[in-house]
Amino acid sequence: MQKKNWLILSHGFNMDGRAASQTITDKIPYLLDAGIEPHVFSAITGIKDARFSHQQFLAWGPAAFRFDFRHWVANQYGRGIFYKISTGLVSLLLAPFIALEKFFLGYSSQWSWAMPAYVHGLKLIESGKINFIYSTGGAWSAHLAGLWLKKKTGLPWIAEIHDPLVIRRNPNDPGFDKPKNRDAQFRHYLEKKICKYADLVWWFTDGALHFAKVRNPNLNTSGNAQGFVVLPGAEPPGGLTTTQSHQYKDKLNFCHFGSLASDRSLSIILKALLPLLSKYPEARDCIRVHAYGAPLDSLSVAAIQKWGFEDILLAHGRLEKDPQTGKSGRERVVEKMQSADVLILLHGNDEWCAEYIPSKFYEYLWTGRPIWGITHRNPQLDAMLLERGAYLSNEGDEEGISMALERIWLDWQGKKLTEPRGDPIGVDQAVHQILAVITSKFEGVH
Repeated sequence: MQKKNWLILSHGFNMDGRAASQTITDKIPYLLDAGIEPHVFSAITGIKDARFSHQQFLAWGPAAFRFDFRHWVANQYGRGIFYKISTGLVSLLLAPFIALEKFFLGYSSQWSWAMPAYVHGLKLIESGKINFIYSTGGAWSAHLAGLWLKKKTGLPWIAEIHDPLVIRRNPNDPGFDKPKNRDAQFRHYLEKKICKYADLVWWFTDGALHFAKVRNPNLNTSGNAQGFVVLPGAEPPGGLTTTQSHQYKDKLNFCHFGSLASDRSLSIILKALLPLLSKYPEARDCIRVHAYGAPLDSLSVAAIQKWGFEDILLAHGRLEKDPQTGKSGRERVVEKMQSADVLILLHGNDEWCAEYIPSKFYEYLWTGRPIWGITHRNPQLDAMLLERGAYLSNEGDEEGISMALERIWLDWQGKKLTEPRGDPIGVDQAVHQILAVITSKFEGVH
């Protein structure tokens, strides 16, 4: 059998706490166990892996260089005075070049990382050290580099699409129309090329695959690519080995992890508190909502100010590696997850929710804590939540959200919060599925 030397293109590889990083880094042990020798190309934003060949490259465009430089300095020296001075100076020097790049191209900043990834990847392939290309992202520059290498060398190429490349506007929009935004235009073009040239390509939801097939009917038919769905799963966050038994205390602690925005806002929770507090005034001193991982969105900030909920919604920011304890960001996050009474899963309210499942969902499943999912137009996610005994609400259904909050309050008071059912979804099943499809596609030569 041909030796399995894979070139893995992943812009954000080994970036602590980043979903785009965890999706690939968590697969590595299973790929190694399968006899695959990885050669990883990434940006300099993550920690270099010593277990195998891992090369890190600066992007060649000014916007990506600034982005990468900031993360590199933070990794090396922290975010103190040196970080502020050095990154500020670099930003100032690069500002005119970034403006020109944005004016002439208009792409997302990481696009230019594809260039060093392609150049160095071609050298590695021509030296005979690679016989398989795997692009994953995250940043679409990895797929662009994979496309260039596929067209140049003809090697087998597999592509893992984390988030839909084409963003639809409404339920009746299949995504055929040319977007006005130039970055969106390029992503539209890139999806077509991936579906034409990649040997295998997979998405993380049924909805994403469905609409990709609508736009690219060559998938699984006359084209080269074979498209399918893989549930990415997650490894036990922070190295979690056992779930802690839940202890009821004097506060009902809701916890949310991850980014917040106007379309994914904790303000809907605060609004649901109003009828609850009117009916159960004593809940005012008991309910706390904790936000980890990102600053509060503008709607949440406005809701806090409007209703005086400064002591109810508490923003803790991003949890990164603690230099005193040595705990990674993921280890600190899992401690906070397990301290929660209920984990909040906000899906959002955009049309793309039909094609997207928050990566935190898979980490939540490992914690043994009940989940309150507020979802939007995604039957696949709803079914997985209900199968596991979660509380479930529909985004935009204010009455339904208020009723769910009241149910959680009463369950907590009665010390009978729902017990999560079923097993978590690990990364091993994703790798086994991918390798099985590869074996079938290439008849054992991979």
